[in-house]
Amino acid sequence: MLISPALVNAQGCMEPSSDDGVSVIGFIQPEFQYDFGGIGKEDFDVPLDYNSFKFRRARLGVTGNVPYDITYYVMAEFGNYSMTGEYMPYLLDAFITYNRLGPWVNITMGQFKSPFGLELNTACHKLHTIKRSMVVNELASPFRDIGIMFSGGTDSLSFFGLNNHNIITYKFAILNGTGKNMWDNNSSKDIVARIVLSPWKFIRLGGSYRSGKQPPGTAGSDKDDERSRYGGDIELEFGNFLFQGEYIWGEDIGSKLVGGGCGGEDEVVIGTFISSGYFGQVMYMTPWRLQPLLKYETYDTYNKYEDDTDAMISTITVGLNYWINDWTRVQLNYLYHDKTTDLAPNDNDSYFQYYQSQFIVQAQVNF
Repeated sequence: MLISPALVNAQGCMEPSSDDGVSVIGFIQPEFQYDFGGIGKEDFDVPLDYNSFKFRRARLGVTGNVPYDITYYVMAEFGNYSMTGEYMPYLLDAFITYNRLGPWVNITMGQFKSPFGLELNTACHKLHTIKRSMVVNELASPFRDIGIMFSGGTDSLSFFGLNNHNIITYKFAILNGTGKNMWDNNSSKDIVARIVLSPWKFIRLGGSYRSGKQPPGTAGSDKDDERSRYGGDIELEFGNFLFQGEYIWGEDIGSKLVGGGCGGEDEVVIGTFISSGYFGQVMYMTPWRLQPLLKYETYDTYNKYEDDTDAMISTITVGLNYWINDWTRVQLNYLYHDKTTDLAPNDNDSYFQYYQSQFIVQAQVNF
């Protein structure tokens, strides 16, 4: 009975199909993407209008329990793609959870997803849009890290007459701060914390925090770079309607770690940045397994090292999700990007979207 709560609190991942033995789990996400109106892509030998069949993710792993207090989860990524067409499988997740004190305290150790924010802690096979928001990609990085995490909830306890299940849930992690499959490169650790309040079944309010230090990214500097993050999110569910919104603010002193999402590599950008952004999305599940979706997001970064230059991008996503059955779905997304920037191309602007609009079709099968 403790297996499912432990894994959900630790990772938001797929859970064992039974209480005994090992469960093989995974999913694949083949897709077709068409990009319109590329800017600056000549440096990558990619045409301005570009299309390709590819994999966004292809994952295979195992999960299970060791009676009576231990669960384990191991997942590998086989669908990591790049502009050069190279596929490099790697270890994505590998952690052990001790749940004797669950559901109030579960202890997880290994490599897992950082417990920051709403969209990052939504499992990849359960995302409502094909791509995560840019503010999440840029400010929740690194997505995965190695460390220890304490998580849990209030379970059936009631407060002030409220009797909703898990009125309060929390996650607190001590991490290397260097990203997936990387040892720490200094004596400091990143602190990441998240708390979610759900006084009634239809609402969830979340708050997240992250701070840490990294070795100086600028040559000759003897002062550690610093990273600070604050986030707030809300989720409202009325019948078949679902609304989600999230805001993240971040400050990076010395350098900034961006990217590193599902199938990507972390990138270090030199500078001192003040960045923020948000997204809001609304969707409705129809009786025909069709779910139309509308999403708006914006991300703004301010670089103090480059004469106070500023860059901003806003994206509108129109989507449609269709469930063929409980294990298979098809997603259609059209994304329109509105970009304004003073940053030099291929400099600190390298992590911004290059295309004015994108059309993506993705199929997904869970197993």
